[in-house]
Amino acid sequence: MNFVLEGAGVFIYPLGLCSFIAVFIIIERLIALRDSKVLPRGITEEIIAGILPDDENPHASSIGRILYFYRKKNPDPEALKAFAQLEMTRLERGMYLLDVVIQAAPLLGLLGTVAGLVTVFATESALPTPETIARGVGLALSTTILGLSIAIPSILGNSFLNRKIDKLCARINICVERLIDTRAEDRKH
Repeated sequence: MNFVLEGAGVFIYPLGLCSFIAVFIIIERLIALRDSKVLPRGITEEIIAGILPDDENPHASSIGRILYFYRKKNPDPEALKAFAQLEMTRLERGMYLLDVVIQAAPLLGLLGTVAGLVTVFATESALPTPETIARGVGLALSTTILGLSIAIPSILGNSFLNRKIDKLCARINICVERLIDTRAEDRKH
């Protein structure tokens, strides 16, 4: 593994940055997208049952902020849906950076491959020396390995997080629809 890191040359810095960003975003989103931070079970179950729960800390979760907005602003259904959409957008915070890493890491690896091959064949003499060939091929292979080994786990993390966000958004939509139904039922009585 040490050979791969040493052989990557100057490309180790942008590839290292890509790796750091991917790990940071994946860990941060895993922590931020916990059910207790988005849709605490007790609050969600009460909303679905048609009960408006008392939340001591309404700003601690996404559904808490939606419920707070519902109570304080008395919005029409479209305004409530728009506010809920804003909360759902917050769940995707930073995901675009993970998309950038997924696209940039293999391209940086490919750029390193091309740079390594240019090193091999851009000699002033007729034939490159064995040392030049070894250095160029080492750069080419090292950057390719690093680029792919950053992109593949990032793709897996991105897929998992996007699926989790989709599930949370669906549950938020159910709660919002139930809040709208609850208000309509209260107006009938």
